[in-house]
Amino acid sequence: MGRKERKSVWKAKGTFGYISSEKKRRLLITIGLFVLPMLVLAGGIWYYKTRNNICTVLAIVGCLPGCRSIVNLIMIGKCHPMDESLYREISAHQGKLDMGYEMYMTFYEKNAYIDAVAVCGNLVVAYSSDPKIDVRFMEENIQKVIRKNGYKAEVHIFTDLRKYTERLDSMNDHADSLREGIRFKPDEKYPDLSREQLILHTFYALCL
Repeated sequence: MGRKERKSVWKAKGTFGYISSEKKRRLLITIGLFVLPMLVLAGGIWYYKTRNNICTVLAIVGCLPGCRSIVNLIMIGKCHPMDESLYREISAHQGKLDMGYEMYMTFYEKNAYIDAVAVCGNLVVAYSSDPKIDVRFMEENIQKVIRKNGYKAEVHIFTDLRKYTERLDSMNDHADSLREGIRFKPDEKYPDLSREQLILHTFYALCL
């Protein structure tokens, strides 16, 4: 009898509900990273009867990972979860496309919230409800990263939901022609992933 896979309680990046799940996960990690050095500090004071002991130094140094975790918590805290009605509307047009949802993409110069992204052949299309998004900047930089990873893809970001869902329908209707002539050698690290799934993972690498 085969071993059963353990199902994670946390949502994976690119799935609906990820941001809410990630906020809880990072909060618990941050609390844990501060509780441990506090216990070391308290134990040192109890044992040595003074704060001037090696445990105090260890506790101070031990707070550094917690401080870093706070920064990550603040970053994810700025992100808003995807509205369920929006998810339902977009996913109704997903068809057989590989898609990701709820992504906060970060570059040194600019950041943007991406509600959804779909990949088919060399076409990567995303939708963003972020009113501050610099569409041209994000398209150009995402495309550069994807191409540097060996995938000749074109990236398009929509801010009009109706046009985006229409594009998804069109991609489903013409999926075979969009994939025609594309050669793909499975990745040694991820042999079970298709080319389009690997492109999505490259996309996720740019997100919190």
